[in-house]
Amino acid sequence: MQAIEADGLVVRLGKRNAVNGLSLRLGQGVHGLLGPNGAGKTTLIRTLATVQSPTSGTLSLLGNPANGRLRPVRRRLGYLPQNFGYYKRFKVREFVEYLAWLKEMPSARIPGAVKTALERVGLTDRAEDRMKSLSGGMVRRVGIAQAIVNSPDVLLLDEPTVGLDPAQRLRFRELVAELGRSSCVLISTHLVEDVAAACTDVVLVSEGSLVFRGTPADLATAGTAEHVGDSPIERGYSALISANAGGAW
Repeated sequence: MQAIEADGLVVRLGKRNAVNGLSLRLGQGVHGLLGPNGAGKTTLIRTLATVQSPTSGTLSLLGNPANGRLRPVRRRLGYLPQNFGYYKRFKVREFVEYLAWLKEMPSARIPGAVKTALERVGLTDRAEDRMKSLSGGMVRRVGIAQAIVNSPDVLLLDEPTVGLDPAQRLRFRELVAELGRSSCVLISTHLVEDVAAACTDVVLVSEGSLVFRGTPADLATAGTAEHVGDSPIERGYSALISANAGGAW
């Protein structure tokens, strides 16, 4: 059984299909989701997180249909949205505890799980600080902490490294590599180099459709010196997006 199974998935937003007939199977490991602005990445992540409902096609999460009972599935999901909201007056520890409670974790497990999650994102020393006192990068790290606090089987991260400094991005890559050994991790990002460093599998979407699936090395071979980019993987990304968008991007 794959953690995520989508067949002919369509998600319509307004008058257009943000996800357009996408078929995809994802299992254990760290998967990178790439694509230009408006490609449907955030809509796909929201749909996999059960925030957005599919319009048509089929979607199964951890063996459960996405149009069925969602509470058992949501207990096993971790999700960091692109725009992460929070209560400013909560302490960091309180906020992660609150999200753990919303995920219906057993009360006895929550304190230890929160402590571990904050340790993993390097915020142990800020546990008693108010959320409103944190920098943007620290808030993002709290967002990662709440996403992993329940040791999810499926972890969905939308632009997780926004606001992180280079050293924090390196630690993040180490963390997701560790998590991918036992979970299905899907990272949506604009930072192609993060995918190259953190992911063993790359999913590239354009205009809501799947246009590439392979390893970072496979992606790097898709481009030439003529394509835009500072590295082989960036040039490969540029080549595939240009080819599927009908021109330069």
